[in-house]
Amino acid sequence: MNKTLSLDKRNAVLLRMAELVRQEESIVLSANDKDLNSFESEDIAMIDRLKVDKKKIGEIVYSLKKLAALDDPLHVERFQFTHDNGLEISNKTAPFGTVMIIYESRPDATIEASGIAFKSGNSILLKGGKESLHSNLVLVNLWHMALEACDCSKEWITYLNYSREETQQFLEKPTQKLDLIIPRGGERLIAFVKQHAQCPVIVSGRGNNFVYVSQEADLQMALDIILNSKTTKISACNAVDKVIISRDLPRKMEFLNQLLQSLKKHNFKILTDAKLAGLEGTSQIDDDSVWHEEFLDYKIVIGQVPDLDEAIQHINTYCGGHSAVIITANEEEADTFMQSVDTAAVYHNASTRFTDGGQFGLGGELAISTDKLHQRGPIGLQHLVTNKWYVKGNGQVR
Repeated sequence: MNKTLSLDKRNAVLLRMAELVRQEESIVLSANDKDLNSFESEDIAMIDRLKVDKKKIGEIVYSLKKLAALDDPLHVERFQFTHDNGLEISNKTAPFGTVMIIYESRPDATIEASGIAFKSGNSILLKGGKESLHSNLVLVNLWHMALEACDCSKEWITYLNYSREETQQFLEKPTQKLDLIIPRGGERLIAFVKQHAQCPVIVSGRGNNFVYVSQEADLQMALDIILNSKTTKISACNAVDKVIISRDLPRKMEFLNQLLQSLKKHNFKILTDAKLAGLEGTSQIDDDSVWHEEFLDYKIVIGQVPDLDEAIQHINTYCGGHSAVIITANEEEADTFMQSVDTAAVYHNASTRFTDGGQFGLGGELAISTDKLHQRGPIGLQHLVTNKWYVKGNGQVR
């Protein structure tokens, strides 16, 4: 698609889509049941992401309406300059063109990710996983109904029902213009896309997030934050996988016992480093590579470090570049941690579960990028744009 739709048209499509999702709720849920019933893996995170229920339908409808109410991210002036010779030079936001979203399991991405890309003026290619095919096809059909109802071409949103081999071939030799790819899924999917893509890729979603409990931490606060960060949604990339505590933490064993008891209520597999080996109900890690892993499961690692510097070094060595927390009453210590830890989001005394476009005031997110270009962290409506220079003159030559 060459000509960007007007803001009114884009918003009309989003609002019509919200109506259709609500109207056709039973059809969406029935299709999702087919996907769930045919899904043979016991991967807890994949199952959680695959499921669509009435609550999720409500969230989807709300996100579409909220998206329609947001300002236009296009044609926003970012820079203006008047040259000595009279040239008027400005820089304004512009759509990428065609955005491809490759994702596993999560049918809600067919709506929420597409909605953000569409409102940003882009045409969209969707490649969902086979495990969510029934759900995705129903939702894409609703997109086409919404587009046609607003007198827009169905080509703005296209579903690619490709095999892995066909997907690889398309990435390596696209049969149409392709400007940006966003993979939403595990590390194997991301590696596959990066290996074969011939255009820019925004790496999204890998967590492996850390909490550091300083010797000046409020222990009840630390317990609350760790449990919220880990137990509320284990399939989320903003969940915590690693906890490291200060060697000099007061009432350390009391704190650890409370934490372990709380985790055991959720049937967690609890691993520790050598410094904390022997705690009841835990196993010692036998390979340091586990520090690099994102679990997306009822599994957690607890370790110990001597001081703040070691905590920062440990996190920067092993984390996924997503989110990290320090729990401390010492503001100077917190500032040092937040400035030194190399993650997209850094926290002082708060749960990592807030690393989310909606929670950060973006009105939703397309992805959470762990790359540093072109945008880091949650990618919202205002980030899924590139830019263009506008130069106006009256005959100037150089």
